[in-house]
Order: sequence, then structure tokens, then C-alpha cells
Amino acid sequence: MAKYQYYFFDLDGTLIDSERGITNSVKYVLEKYHMKEYDMGTLRKFIGPPLGESFQKYFGFAAEETGELIACYREYYSAGGMYEAEVYGGIEALLKGLKAEGKILAVATSKPEYFARKILERFGLAKYFDCIAGATMDGARSSKSDVLAYALAQCKAEEKARAVMIGDREQDVFGARKNGLESIGVLFGFGSRAELEAAGAEYIVNTPEEIRKI
Repeated sequence: MAKYQYYFFDLDGTLIDSERGITNSVKYVLEKYHMKEYDMGTLRKFIGPPLGESFQKYFGFAAEETGELIACYREYYSAGGMYEAEVYGGIEALLKGLKAEGKILAVATSKPEYFARKILERFGLAKYFDCIAGATMDGARSSKSDVLAYALAQCKAEEKARAVMIGDREQDVFGARKNGLESIGVLFGFGSRAELEAAGAEYIVNTPEEIRKI
């Protein structure tokens, strides 16, 4: 039953509920650009995918504007917005249990690695991970597939059949498939069952405890 040895976790919507910090950071940007027409449903869609893509997709910004938009976002986020979050119930117990079994744990997030490390340290989760992999600040590494490829190399996870990606959005599933991994979709984050099923997740769970059962 111990199929997996390497576990790659998404951060936002999988380990932590980061809705407040991310949506407040996006609102900060929109207010700077005098954009008042938005709803929380749209702001929540920024949780997970690369920021630049979301600003273009949901608010019609041009690709060449994304650098300035992301810099503005980080003004609020780095000043404290990154800590406007909380760890999902059951996550620390899951990580602790997997480590006790000798599993290799890693984070693979589209969030800049610099921020991911600070967040995981603040919430006491960094100690469970053998590798924390994220996007680069300059955007050279930003897609989930690229981040996951980097994480796999850092963990020296050559047996891909023994590795799994765990996340709440379709980007996690697509990134896993592109790297030859299976995936577990979680429903306690920001994606939906329909999204995860359409993306092709091998498993879909409602709670962190169900991940242990898999």
C-alpha cells in the first residue's frame, strides 16, 4: 500500500488558507489603478495560478504591464499580507505522520520561493520539508510544471512512479502530468471537484486525513 515515497505539496489552498492575504493584495493593486469593479469570486481566482496570467485574464491588463502590477502586489504582500493566512486543520498531523514513516516531503508552489519559505517558517511547517521549491522573483521559473521539475531535481526523485503532486487547482494536476507524476486533488482549497476531474486527477479527497489513506 506504500506506493508513494515522494510527496510534493502545493502551498496556497493545500497547506494554508491564504485567501485573505492574496485577495487583499490584489485589491491593493486594483485600487492603485483606480479599478473599483470587482467581486470576491474573481479575486479568489488569483489563488494558485501565476499572478501575471490572472491580471491579464480577469482584468484585461496587457502582458507588458504585468511586471509593474506584480511589483505593486508585492508592496502589500511583503509588508504583511503573506501572513494573512492560516494552516488547514489536519495538515500538520499529516506532515508529521508522513515524516515519521520516512517519506520525502517537498513544496512545489507558483508563489516566489522567497515568500514560500518565510510563510512556512512563520507557521512552523518548514521543518517538515526536505525541499521548498517555488517561482523565481524575476518570473524565469513560474509555471507549476517548471517548479515541479525543479523540485523533483532538488529531491533527486528519479522514481516518478513513487512520487505524487498534491494540490487544489488544475495547474497542479497539469504540472504533475507534464512531469510524469500522478496527482491528488484536494477539495478543502480553492478548486472544485469538476475542475480537478476535468484536469484528470488520479485521486480527489475532502480532507488531509484522506491523503494518508491513499
